[in-house]
Amino acid sequence: MTAESTPRREVVTGEPRRVRPLPRYRTQSEIDEQTALGGAYVRSLMRSQLRAGLSAFAVLAVVAGTLPLVFAALRSDAVVWAVLGFAAYPPLTLIAWWYVRRAERNEHDFARLVEGRPAQ
Repeated sequence: MTAESTPRREVVTGEPRRVRPLPRYRTQSEIDEQTALGGAYVRSLMRSQLRAGLSAFAVLAVVAGTLPLVFAALRSDAVVWAVLGFAAYPPLTLIAWWYVRRAERNEHDFARLVEGRPAQ
């Protein structure tokens, strides 16, 4: 390479210019001011919470709805009391655990959206 074909370097000696960031759209102020967009955000949160609650209720209804069929098939009072006393609680606990976890995740996603943080 010759000296003429290499690019020449320039040195800037002045103060760096401050670039003003573009104003960000504040989601939190939209919610606080109860604008249409803020209302849409809150409705989205409420819809996702309702969906989680209805899903948990549907699973609970299926589990509780099949118990009379199980009891009719067993025809044993001891087994019926054992199912009601012990076997019914683990599914109820799992449903409650799933619902709380889902509701917290919905709230975390909403808070991330309001604060403007990127998805993880």
